[in-house]
Amino acid sequence: TAHVAIVARGLGLPLLGHVKNILSRVEPMDRIIVDGNNAACFVRPSDNFSHAFAKSLESNARKQAEYKKSRHRPTITRDNIAVELSINAGLLIDLKHLHETGAKGVGLYRTEIPFMMAQTYPDVETQTALYQKIFTELDDKPITFRTLDIGWDKAAPYLQNYHEENPAMGWRAIRIAMDRPFMLRQQLRAMLLAAEGRTFSVMFPMITTVDEFIQARQLLNYERDNLAAKGHAISDAIKTGAMLEVPALAFQLDNLLQEVDFLSIGSNDLHQFLFACDRGSPRLDGYYDSLSPAMLNFLKMIIAKTSTHNVALSVCGEMAGIPLVAMVMIGLGITKLSMAPPAIGPVSAMVRSLDSQFLPAFIDQICAGTGKTAQNDLMAFARDHGVQVA
Repeated sequence: TAHVAIVARGLGLPLLGHVKNILSRVEPMDRIIVDGNNAACFVRPSDNFSHAFAKSLESNARKQAEYKKSRHRPTITRDNIAVELSINAGLLIDLKHLHETGAKGVGLYRTEIPFMMAQTYPDVETQTALYQKIFTELDDKPITFRTLDIGWDKAAPYLQNYHEENPAMGWRAIRIAMDRPFMLRQQLRAMLLAAEGRTFSVMFPMITTVDEFIQARQLLNYERDNLAAKGHAISDAIKTGAMLEVPALAFQLDNLLQEVDFLSIGSNDLHQFLFACDRGSPRLDGYYDSLSPAMLNFLKMIIAKTSTHNVALSVCGEMAGIPLVAMVMIGLGITKLSMAPPAIGPVSAMVRSLDSQFLPAFIDQICAGTGKTAQNDLMAFARDHGVQVA
């Protein structure tokens, strides 16, 4: 779940990390096979192994062709629950997947990637030009822009770097925006100018208090009113929401849900904060799990609150793109999922194979348990009920 891994997944690039001593084991021009699905790297494979792996690639290509062929089929479960699947994006090249996958829209556009690549802070004109290209690629499909989420593993060269003992919980995301409001104002102004009256959604990351969200929304309203007064076309239907990543926000939902148009669960950071586990540390792999009773009970609390307040809820973290976990999200009642483009096909197939009527009761049993993860039990459920999760 490190940022580089997220970008690679979005581009469909196989990536392995923490391969110890790899440079001492590989010579120039060595043949290497990288199996991203099974976290394995094969150096100087034999001809027989290479042939077998090529067959596996052919099988995977056939499966991808099947996904593409069925991309326009509705994502509805066998018991008639409609599930909305969108893509996560961060580069213009990602947007071509909107049409290749049949996704509903862009559920999360990570705006920080161009900021990270620039040596100086992009001015309003530069940002406006970029967002105009994004709107052109959308073909009127919906998009949710996440405002600038930099800091920690997403460094920007023009921001003063200083040492923090725990940068994951440090000066980042909305905290930078609140301390440097001109940056957020310029970004929001560029979005509004680029939209030219079209509607879109804005999501503020790493919100910790309700007041933070209100202050950020006020900056958006100020820019919107200012541009409208100058004669620019501005939509009246722009929606604003918060990304739920900091657990403290979950205990302010009655107040927050009166302010937001939507709420989105950012599971990557939520995991590490909820379980006190640095998601970038290989030693902590396995200490947190999307399918643990703790996480599932936490999500049930969020779902109950958003349902009471009639506020749209989605999951835009990486766990939404894992078919088994997506199955559980649907069983809990979350039917808006946003994921890396390559995950749309497998998750769509899972949705169409799922009869979810028996799933809530099964999840309730898991939530009452004391185990570390329910993955094996849920895999057994999927096999017994013919749900396509692999």
